[in-house]
Amino acid sequence: MTKSNPSLSLFLSAYYFFYFSLVGVYIIFMPKVLLELGYSTVEVGVVYAAAPFMRFLLPFVFRHFLALTFKVYLFALLMTFIGTLLFLATVDTFWFYFIANLLFGASMGISLPYVETIALASLSQSHYGKVRLWGSLGFMAIALWLGKILENPYEALYYLSATAFLTLIFGAILVRHDTPDHPSIQDNSSFSLNRYWAFWLSVFLMQVGFGGFYNFFTIYQTEHGISLEVTSWMWSFGVICEVVMLYFQGPLLQRNLLNILKFATLVTSARWMILYLYPDSVTLTFASQSLHAISFALYHTAAITYVFSLYTQKKLAQQFFLGIAFGLGGSVGAILSGQIYGEHIFLIESLITFMSFMVLWVHQKRKKDLVNAL
Repeated sequence: MTKSNPSLSLFLSAYYFFYFSLVGVYIIFMPKVLLELGYSTVEVGVVYAAAPFMRFLLPFVFRHFLALTFKVYLFALLMTFIGTLLFLATVDTFWFYFIANLLFGASMGISLPYVETIALASLSQSHYGKVRLWGSLGFMAIALWLGKILENPYEALYYLSATAFLTLIFGAILVRHDTPDHPSIQDNSSFSLNRYWAFWLSVFLMQVGFGGFYNFFTIYQTEHGISLEVTSWMWSFGVICEVVMLYFQGPLLQRNLLNILKFATLVTSARWMILYLYPDSVTLTFASQSLHAISFALYHTAAITYVFSLYTQKKLAQQFFLGIAFGLGGSVGAILSGQIYGEHIFLIESLITFMSFMVLWVHQKRKKDLVNAL
């Protein structure tokens, strides 16, 4: 692997910064904006299931019908930007806005796996974390800025479009650095989920457990008497911890990746339990946010690195990871969290995440048996 490529690192950093700024607006502020515009919590859950569901469907399309080429990638970047413009035109009508979210989710689900494959193939594990942390900084910057200045609900939509446009610009530049192999549709058709089904089930459950956090944490905190500005600082503190982990995680990733995933999943279960037991405690909520370093940063990097090592179809494997985890898991998590929102939401999500931890044990045993059988 290339340890250092200044121009690639620069453009990857810029892409991650604006891509996750876009994600930050979408996740942190848009659910509350929708409530202010008259949506119910159930409708918010349904809307936020649309984009993840499209991310889940996409890998199956690319497995059988399409190859993830630079042309498809560029088209996806453009449609992400167009999707945010459609939000402005449709947000007052539930079904039109839902359809716009389907387009947005499909486009977002194409571009990130393409870029992640370039990064993983071109950067060392330690350098990857130092580049990827710019995405966390973008997420934190937008959280702090909009948490301080956001007054009109439509302002969040303007920021969505601006960050999508900048993601398009810097994402397009990365095409010239696309050096990983490009399997054909026939090569991709041999991709199998069954061989490691327990791993895929675990990453699915992990993201189901994140549903309440991603879609209702802001609402949950403000309903317990915490201001929007303080809540945005809670989001940002979690991201600061995430950045620190991304910067220093290199040596950890030299260890057994499955053990790291089990540890991170168990810590995440404890994180949601803290939010359930102490919803009014600012101090303990900040403490739970510090665990984002493990439950997102360390878990995510270990998971995509592990997937990268399992399959020869690198881009398709990353698409399936995004699709099954953040796609299907995010979709089910969004719908479930909208249905169960209330005082027990994080208790339920803690239990779901603990199930993810147990399934990883099954995967580890099955993988050992598969290796011994060879």
